[in-house]
Amino acid sequence: MTTAVSTRESTGVGPLLRGWRERRKVSQLELALRADSSARHISFIETGRSRPSQEIVLRLAEHLDVPVRDRNSLLLAAGYAPRFRETPMDDPSMGALREGLEQLLRGYEPYPALVVDATYDVVAANQGITMILDGIPEHLLQPPLNAMRLTLHPQGLAPRIRNLREWRGHLLHQMERQIALQRSAGLRAVYEEVAAYPVADPGVDVFEADGPQSGVPYFALPLRIEHDGHLLSFISSISTFNTPMDVTVAELAIETLLPADPATVKYLQSAS
Repeated sequence: MTTAVSTRESTGVGPLLRGWRERRKVSQLELALRADSSARHISFIETGRSRPSQEIVLRLAEHLDVPVRDRNSLLLAAGYAPRFRETPMDDPSMGALREGLEQLLRGYEPYPALVVDATYDVVAANQGITMILDGIPEHLLQPPLNAMRLTLHPQGLAPRIRNLREWRGHLLHQMERQIALQRSAGLRAVYEEVAAYPVADPGVDVFEADGPQSGVPYFALPLRIEHDGHLLSFISSISTFNTPMDVTVAELAIETLLPADPATVKYLQSAS
């Protein structure tokens, strides 16, 4: 009897749900209240004493903010078919999405904007991004382009970023937070690669040295990067899709770089 219970508790959907609940730091009672269930029912599911319905699996996953890809894994572990498709971006059915994204990126020009997937591979980019990448070595521009690699590689944008210490720390912290939330092996591999890149110590970053003297009251950490002898400043904004029904779409993110000062606006408009 003990062996049977131990086997049930070590496999199936229960341990997966318990792992997500603990990762989100939510008690059984709190999750039960959110999902219109009972703490006893949640406990029975987690220990394998009760097989959850497809509806309750999806409801619990939603209240635990489980990524769409992992919701499929929960359904499979519970003995159900996956609910969410994973459609390649080049599939004909994604034509409207691709066209909409391209139109959005073009409409944002001359300011830089791009679309990345769950591991920061670039799905689409506009001419503003192309301008910033001018002069990057060809081996870094081979597909699939990776936004983190392009930004932090010693032969990529890193030498041009005047506040590299702060910006690198921001990007690595962003990836660490995503890894904790998503359990993505692919993202962890990218993180370990870019975190290991050597970083020159400039002593005092230009952002610290001349930022207060610029007269610009930054409302978020800016990316300060040199381009063709000009210092450009950007604020990054990231958007995702609401209520995605496809794994591919759920993992897309649109990043736009908003000019952070009048000089950057003037330069980008004159260069377009």
